[in-house]
Amino acid sequence: MEHEHQEEYRKLGLNISYYRKAAGLSQIQLADKIDISRTHMSRIENSDCAVSLDVVFRIARVLDVPVCKLFEFR
Repeated sequence: MEHEHQEEYRKLGLNISYYRKAAGLSQIQLADKIDISRTHMSRIENSDCAVSLDVVFRIARVLDVPVCKLFEFR
């Protein structure tokens, strides 16, 4: 994906992956809970695609983390 904010998408994907693993969920389990495909979930975590805020909000809700935590880029 060529995108102006590639680095931010990479960090977002890493944060999602971190919190997903902390919650003890596989990519397919999280994808099922937010009603997307496992492939899409993988692409989000690997910054291979842009992600809508609707999906980010659903991810945060399922992982029980504030949305702002997903955007804490260190």
